[in-house]
Amino acid sequence: MASVEQLRRREGVNLVQLEQDIASVRTGSSIASIALPDYVEHTEGVTRVGALSAEAVIRDYESAAKEIEAMGAELIDAARKCEALTAQVHDAIAFMRETAAGYRDEGRKIFKRIEECALFTEDVRKTCEEVKRRMKDVSVGESCNEELATEEPEPTGIVSVYEVR
Repeated sequence: MASVEQLRRREGVNLVQLEQDIASVRTGSSIASIALPDYVEHTEGVTRVGALSAEAVIRDYESAAKEIEAMGAELIDAARKCEALTAQVHDAIAFMRETAAGYRDEGRKIFKRIEECALFTEDVRKTCEEVKRRMKDVSVGESCNEELATEEPEPTGIVSVYEVR
């Protein structure tokens, strides 16, 4: 508040000097070269200081609004990139689902092959057991024939070395 009181105590404000100070801080050559935004216009009868203050404030607000719009444009660009990435993600998910379905089909085929092999192996085992059982039956039958053959061979008229004892 002390600074406000000091301004009131001063008798005259040098508006020309104030405008030159403002112009020197700005990059442009004069205040008049900065156009006001379309949505404001000076009120008739406003003092030069009031007009310059209002212009300075509206330019700050307009600058901030343009920066906000620029952020919006960046956000739109980011959204486009996100949409493209989302499309790629959907493609990747579809590929993963297809791959998983392929793995399931292959697993189903291998599962069936293994079970078919197990059934075939069981059939082979049963067949082998059946053949062994038949071989036993035949060899038991042959051993009976051998016992009969060892009793007394009938003379055939051919004498072998083994028959002479």
